[in-house]
Amino acid sequence: MIPERFRPLVDATSELAKRFESAGKSLYLVGGSVREAFLGARHGSSDLAVTEQVGEGEPVVKTPVHDLDLTTDALPEEVERLLHGWADSVWLQGKRFGTVGASKAGRRFEITTHRAEAYSPDSRKPEVAFGDSIELDLSRRDFTVNAMALKLPELELVDPYGGLSDLTASRLRTPLDPEISFGDDPLRMLRAARFVATLGLEPEAPLVDAVCRMHERLEIISAERIRDELDKLLLAPVPSRGLWFCVNTQLAKEFLPELPALALEQDPIHRHKDVLAHTLAVVDKTSADRLLRLAALLHDIGKPRTRAFGPGGVTFHHHEVVGARMARDRMTALRYSRDDIETVTLLVELHLRFHTYRLGWTDKAVRRYVRDAGPLLERLNELTRCDCTTRNPNRARALEQRIDELERRIVELRAQEELDAIRPELDGRQVMEHLGIGPGPSVGEALDFLLEIRLDEGPVGEEEAYRRLDAWWALRSGS
Repeated sequence: MIPERFRPLVDATSELAKRFESAGKSLYLVGGSVREAFLGARHGSSDLAVTEQVGEGEPVVKTPVHDLDLTTDALPEEVERLLHGWADSVWLQGKRFGTVGASKAGRRFEITTHRAEAYSPDSRKPEVAFGDSIELDLSRRDFTVNAMALKLPELELVDPYGGLSDLTASRLRTPLDPEISFGDDPLRMLRAARFVATLGLEPEAPLVDAVCRMHERLEIISAERIRDELDKLLLAPVPSRGLWFCVNTQLAKEFLPELPALALEQDPIHRHKDVLAHTLAVVDKTSADRLLRLAALLHDIGKPRTRAFGPGGVTFHHHEVVGARMARDRMTALRYSRDDIETVTLLVELHLRFHTYRLGWTDKAVRRYVRDAGPLLERLNELTRCDCTTRNPNRARALEQRIDELERRIVELRAQEELDAIRPELDGRQVMEHLGIGPGPSVGEALDFLLEIRLDEGPVGEEEAYRRLDAWWALRSGS
């Protein structure tokens, strides 16, 4: 009898397995679906599907899995032929690397011919050789917990490297010597950090030692692949576990050198917390929002460059401005999109804005804060809350109360004004018609003047806006 937790895998692959079996070819499930099925067995649940516990029996699967990785001894041309007539669509972008993709009934399948792949010392692209051995194929995978396969259709477990026992023991190992595995694909060193953070696996000493020796090898990996792996790490339940791994093995120096640079004491006399520990605590506190967590990771990277010592202790004046520039440079190097860069750099630049209003939230202060944050207001408020990592309960409570006050004031003003669309009470056409001028810098200056009135005083009405505009224009013209 098939355990219920494996039922989604059987339902998703039974027809396909029969086609391969009829053609005399083997087919195996590999990768995350196998790992997660056994994690479900260990924890009583699984990421494979939404489950519901009914009585004391097995969980009842309610939503089937959608993405599956498989491997086969069939060559890519044979895989393509077997998929035609069964799949709803087939894509061949990865065919030269042995992977044929397909979709069927809303599910995605990637079927890869058994292979061994390795990087030559100066190459960013894998050299692919096809084979017919499932054991050899599994040996070239990243970690033992991913080097398990389920032979279809009978669901026979193939686990030559002890992945199931490692998963049970929360242990992270490579199937082969770690230097061989990381030599095959150096990105696996960063992927190890992700598995530490996402699955709570403890890396074995030989794996850690190999990363310490080989971290410079990451330089042959494209920025795009590193960026994507970093994003996945940041979405882990506890990202700091993986980030500490990156720092302690010096791997972070290869893709985010600003991070280990934060390992300095804020005040060497009073020995306040170091900025690195604070930063990683902030990342853990934020919700699993990719860009918010990236902003949390980068929010203090300007501190080492702005640190100064004076009679009152250490200062980091304008570190948010310097940090925003550094964040832009680093994200550009990692090939983030323009929109992602603009979002994160603005959050870094504004993350101290809240603290400039220490005497209370006037209407003017609230309007400017909301205007500057724009659509990032909720993220900015969350980053501000999470930026408080003090162990002093009184200070933490005082900060929470101030943020609560700000959010109440925003709600109050929104009820009175169009707070989310603050703009001058006159538009450019009205300014030009009233002053009798054409397009040019003067119109922009006039609108900036009117916007300042709107921010300082709220709505004053069109009549008063025209009167103020006349007075400003007369003063500007010297008449």
